[in-house]
Amino acid sequence: MNRILAIANQKGGVGKTCTAVNLSASLGELGKKVLLIDMDPQGNSSSSFGVNKNEVENTIYEVMLEECTLSEAIIKDVAKNVSLVPANVNLGAVEIEMAGKDKANLILRRELDFVKDEYDYIFIDCPPAISLTTVNSMAAATGVIVPVQCEYLALEGLGQVIETINLVRSRMNPTLDLTGILFTMYDGRTVLSNDVVDSVRNTVKYHTFEAKIPRNIRLSEAPSFEQPITVYDPKCSGAIAYMNLAKEVDSMLADKQ
Repeated sequence: MNRILAIANQKGGVGKTCTAVNLSASLGELGKKVLLIDMDPQGNSSSSFGVNKNEVENTIYEVMLEECTLSEAIIKDVAKNVSLVPANVNLGAVEIEMAGKDKANLILRRELDFVKDEYDYIFIDCPPAISLTTVNSMAAATGVIVPVQCEYLALEGLGQVIETINLVRSRMNPTLDLTGILFTMYDGRTVLSNDVVDSVRNTVKYHTFEAKIPRNIRLSEAPSFEQPITVYDPKCSGAIAYMNLAKEVDSMLADKQ
C-alpha cells in the first residue's frame, strides 16, 4: 500500500510546510515508512529536518532536469521512518530550464513509479503558487491535502486550489481527489476560528479533517531547531494535534483500500 499525497494551497502562510513535516514525522512514529518530497524552492521542509539544502549533491531540481534519479536524491532516516528528497533555491529556475520540454508535467510521476512501492506514504510539499512543480506534484499524486488557515480569506485560497485540482484531474490525472481540508492556526476560544470552520464545512462538499492544528508556539519554534515537533516537543498541543491527524489520515485511507 502506498499513498501519494500533495500538500497544497496557492495561498502562502497557511501551515503547508508545517503539515508536510509534522504529518510525515507523526506517521513515521506510528511505524509507517514515509517519503517527503520538498517541491518548494524555499526548501523549508528540508531545513526542518536538519538537512543543509545548499550542500547536498542531488535535490529535486536535479531530478526534474533528469540529471539524477529520484532514488539518488533520497536522504534516508531524517527522522524515524522518514526519508526526504530535498530542495533549494535552484528549483526556482526549473520553469525556465524546462520550457518546451516534452511531457514536463509528468517527470515526477515517472520517477515515483520506481520508488513508490518502498513507502507507505509519500508526501509532496508544494510551493504556494500555480507552477510547473505544483502541476507535477498533482499529476503524480493520488490525493491532495489542503491546509486552510482559520481566517476570513480562507475560502479564497481554497477556491484556487480546488480549480487547480480539477484542471489536473481533467487533463492528466483522472484519479486525483481532494483527500481533505485541514484547518490550521485554529483557536477554539475565538469566534473567528469557529466561524471559518463552519463556513468551509457549509460551503464545500469535500471532506474536512476532525483534527485541527492549533496556534502553538512550539510548532513555530521547532523549525529553528531543525526538528519535527515529534522530536522537539512531542507532548505539546501541536504535536498531539498532528498525531491525531496522522491517525485520522491512516484510518481514512485504510478504509478506502
